[in-house]
Amino acid sequence: MAKYKSLWPTLKRLLAYGKYWRKSLALAVGMLWVAAAAEVTGPMLVSNFINNMVAKRQMSWEILSVLGFSFIFLQILAAGLHYFQALLFNRAAIGVVHRLRSDVMDAALHQPLSAFDTQPVGQIISRVTNDTEVIKDLYVTVLATVLHSAVLISAMIVAMFSLNWHMALVAMVIFPLVITVMLIYQRHSTPIARRVRSYLADINNGFNEVINGMSVIQQFRQQIRFGARMKAASWSHYLARMETLRLDGFLLRPLLSLFSALILCSLLMLFSFSSSGAFKVGVLYAFITYLGRLNEPLIELTTQQSMLQQAVVSGERIFELMDAVQQTYGSDDRPLQTGSIILRHLRFAYHPHCNVLSDINLEVPARGFVALVGHTGSGKSTLASLLMGYYPVTYGEIRLDDRPISQLSHHTLRGGIAMVQQDPVILADTLLENIRLGRDISEEAIWQALEQVQLASLARNMPDGIQTRLGEQGNNLSVGQKQLLALARVLVAMPQILILDEATANIDSGTEQAIQNTLRTLRQHTTLVVIAHRLSTITEADTILVLHHGEVVEQGDHTALLARQGLYWQMYQLQQAGDAINCTE
Repeated sequence: MAKYKSLWPTLKRLLAYGKYWRKSLALAVGMLWVAAAAEVTGPMLVSNFINNMVAKRQMSWEILSVLGFSFIFLQILAAGLHYFQALLFNRAAIGVVHRLRSDVMDAALHQPLSAFDTQPVGQIISRVTNDTEVIKDLYVTVLATVLHSAVLISAMIVAMFSLNWHMALVAMVIFPLVITVMLIYQRHSTPIARRVRSYLADINNGFNEVINGMSVIQQFRQQIRFGARMKAASWSHYLARMETLRLDGFLLRPLLSLFSALILCSLLMLFSFSSSGAFKVGVLYAFITYLGRLNEPLIELTTQQSMLQQAVVSGERIFELMDAVQQTYGSDDRPLQTGSIILRHLRFAYHPHCNVLSDINLEVPARGFVALVGHTGSGKSTLASLLMGYYPVTYGEIRLDDRPISQLSHHTLRGGIAMVQQDPVILADTLLENIRLGRDISEEAIWQALEQVQLASLARNMPDGIQTRLGEQGNNLSVGQKQLLALARVLVAMPQILILDEATANIDSGTEQAIQNTLRTLRQHTTLVVIAHRLSTITEADTILVLHHGEVVEQGDHTALLARQGLYWQMYQLQQAGDAINCTE
């Protein structure tokens, strides 16, 4: 959560989004002024009627009809203008939220992957959905109410001073009292509003975690524990909301109603102790009416602080995401031509003073085949992510096509390097779109890729062929089929460098052999970087890099490494023994 900030900078930035709807907002404000004038004129007509007709007992049905018609017309006019200005404010608010939501989603899409390593997904979802919805209330409710209340109060002040400035001065005493209450309310409500938004984000994050991990939760019978965790988060949110309600209940309507009652008593005393004729009955009626109406917009102004606080806190959370450092790329737009890779003294750490990779040196020629092996946590996937440009190189150098990776543009990196991960992401879309991914690729090329990865028969047997919609995260596909689908995505647009991160770990031996044959063909067109635990899949690699605790402990081809009888030889012997045991079973 961002540190405490004053309201104005964030509020000013939020209101700046309204500049695209200036005409609608200006028209709405104009309607508010006319509506306020109509509301204020009504009591003045009644005051004139009491002073000039009732008090003097000079009743004229013609004048009475005109006054009555005018009073009713003014009330209808005010109601109609309020209706249309509400439509204009809502139109502007929906437009603002649409633009703001697009901006924050664009910022989230351009965040570096390191931001997602530490920030829960539910927190980001909460900022894109809940926080932007609260900001809609800033325009629909807060801005409209504040403007309406301010215009109405201003009009009533003008009317009161035009009727009697002595009584108007007495009525003005309420304003410093209200301002004091508003300052006290702001001081106490701001931290509560921040906690409310934070707890709501925790609830969203909890739901996201529970839904995504439902199979694990049910398998290990953790429903009660996770239910208790969600109950605790919801209870914290409830308590924070109750603090806001208690604050509202004490500082707002009861206190402001007391102030209005005291001012009204002062006006009555002023009227009672004044000399005869100093104050007219009609003027007293108008002041009582104005004071009654003045109380409500003052209460509304103060009550809007709660929503204003929440909108500003939501704005802080949104702008914190939008202002975060985005992934930076170079300006070199030239596509990769050869796919050669050079690593020189590469070092990397997710956290300071805790290196994941240390002094990695490697040269892979164009169309080369390099394999990365090692125990879990040795840094293989981190090295693959650095080659993809997912993280900036902080120490050492990575050169692709003999160009520093930091100078390559985003377009060059994504067009020239592709990675097939062990747990690929499957979209809730058709099989065709899951492979095409918005690219201009023909169905013929897609069918050819499906044939290469042994998925063509599966596609033909689906109800709608490649137009069949896949379930969320591909839940109607096996893990191995997901990996093959991810490989097909790459084959339809061959990159200069292809990284396979355990991409054949969950497929059967027959399919694996077919994929190995495909990879032999691919070597003629691309540089292969393969991360493998099953060493039988990399025996044909030109270079095998053996990593241990982030360091290169062995390097060479399969035959040379076996001859050394080091760590690679131990890993290979263990796998051979395991395969032999599985065969006897």
